[in-house]
Order: sequence, then structure tokens, then C-alpha cells
Amino acid sequence: MDALLYWVGLVAVAVNALTGVLDAGRKQMDLIGALLVGVATALGGGTIRDLLLDRNVFWVVDQTYLIVALSAGLITFFAVRNRPLPPRLFLIPDAIGLALFTIVGTQIALQWHAPWLVASLMGVITGVVGGVLRDILCNDVPLVFLKGELYATAAWAGALSLIVLQEIGLSAIASAWVGMAIVLLLRLLAMRYHLTLPTLNPPKP
Repeated sequence: MDALLYWVGLVAVAVNALTGVLDAGRKQMDLIGALLVGVATALGGGTIRDLLLDRNVFWVVDQTYLIVALSAGLITFFAVRNRPLPPRLFLIPDAIGLALFTIVGTQIALQWHAPWLVASLMGVITGVVGGVLRDILCNDVPLVFLKGELYATAAWAGALSLIVLQEIGLSAIASAWVGMAIVLLLRLLAMRYHLTLPTLNPPKP
């Protein structure tokens, strides 16, 4: 399981760095600006998770994560720098990164002996905080705060599914794959069919 978490974490870092640079491209940022957005997107959620769990920050312990984030950001920057970017291009890789990071964060919290509810929220934090930092650095309202398709809810559903599946005896690896699939499927369905939560609409005086 540890090996799977490690490699899934590296892929998640690369995918989120890509989404950060794609979003920075819409703002016509230079190389340094785009890389900063990409690295913040890739490493932000896991950093907050580790600080809350009082564990060593993952990319400080193993700089491979930082190298992957920088490399993915550089490759993406030069691959798209002279191409027109559709405004929603980053949403598909963002959904993939959300699924990967949510499950990694949940499993790490469980291995750190966090209670189940805390572990599920650590998964959500790992999945969404990088995107929040990306949107703030790009001067946008974060996706998770907008009235729109399910985002954090999809992450939470996947995290809780992983925990429940492990509790009923499914292997950690199988639970992780199912949890990732649930997050990704819910997010993609929400984007396709505009699935949303109820909103607070107080009557106007």
C-alpha cells in the first residue's frame, strides 16, 4: 500500500502542477509566475494536511515531489505557451488530481491513526486546497466556493467510501481504487449534468 500511495502521490503532484500552469496561462503569467502557481497547486493541499496532522511535510522529507512539480510545470508551460487555451481546459486534469489527492490524503491520515471523520476531512483538504491556492493566485474565486458543480462534496464522498470499504474488510488497495473512481465519476458527472448542492437563498426584505 505504501508503494501505491507514493506513486499515486507523485502522479497527483504532476497533474495538479499541470492544472496550475494551465490556469496561469489564461492570465498570461511569465515562467516564474506560472511555476509558482503550479507548485502551489501541486503541494499546497498535502502541506496543510501534514501541518494539521503534525507530521513532517511530505515534499520537505522527499524532494522528489518538488522536482516532479517543477518538471511538470516546466513541461506544461513550454508545451502550451504559444497555444490558445480554452477557459475550462484545466477542469478535466483538475478532477483527476482531486480524485488522486483525496484518496492519498485520506489513507495517510488513517495510517497516522486519525479518527475516521478527521481522516475523511484530511482527504478533502488534500484534494481541494491546492486548487484554492491556484484560484487565489490567479485572482479568481476558488471553484470550491462557487455556486456550481459538486467539488468538495465529490471528494468527501470518495474519502468516506474508502473508509467504509476498508472497515467492511476490502483491501486497502482495492478501497483506494474504488474511492478514486467515486471522486472522479462524481466530479465528471457534476460537470456534465451541472449537479449542485442546495444553496442558501434567504428572502429579500
